[in-house]
Amino acid sequence: MSLNIGFLIFDDVTQLDFTGPLQVLSRIPDAQIYIVAKELRPIQSDCGPFLMPSHTPDTCPPLDVICVPGGFGIDAVMEDEALLNFLRTQAEGARYVTSVCTGAFVLGAAGLLKGVKATTHWAYHEALSAFGAEPVNERVVRDGRFMTGGGVTAGIDFGLVMAREIAGDTVASAIQLGVEYDPAPVLDSGHPDRAHPALVEAVNARLAPRIATFNTVVERITDRTPA
Repeated sequence: MSLNIGFLIFDDVTQLDFTGPLQVLSRIPDAQIYIVAKELRPIQSDCGPFLMPSHTPDTCPPLDVICVPGGFGIDAVMEDEALLNFLRTQAEGARYVTSVCTGAFVLGAAGLLKGVKATTHWAYHEALSAFGAEPVNERVVRDGRFMTGGGVTAGIDFGLVMAREIAGDTVASAIQLGVEYDPAPVLDSGHPDRAHPALVEAVNARLAPRIATFNTVVERITDRTPA
């Protein structure tokens, strides 16, 4: 029996948020992958390459797993009622409702994270509470049928956790070996808890204009959303 796994993509999606878990989840036996976008046209990622969707919300079948990656393009998606309604409808019957990085805020804007433990990119972490979620400082967080991954590269860890959940240790281990996922970072600065404080300050300063824009969108959404 096939397992329908769908990804919602959009302009300015963070490419690895999408392709990391895609590479892992597509290797689950009997997985059928659906790449969903508002229109059937090339989607511009945040780092240059175009991505091609296979379906629109109107043509996508019911999904067992729905995953929303993140990226600067979430701002528009968070206010796109057609896409939010697609997520709400799919979530009703999905076995797993998931996200990677700031894709969590799209789930939040759809009203799907109220009372749910969740994670996202470290720079946006506390903003999860604006949508009724409970922020948890972990790389991958599971709460019932909801699973969220941290920033960007965490999508691969997320994918392996999902593969283990769906298909068991042996399949997940084989996928990990097949993609040679054997991290050996040259530096230990991948999280603010371990990075030098000056580096954290510099990255926060670089992200500040983006965070300000994001916060404006969040405030606009939450102001018009009943508690």
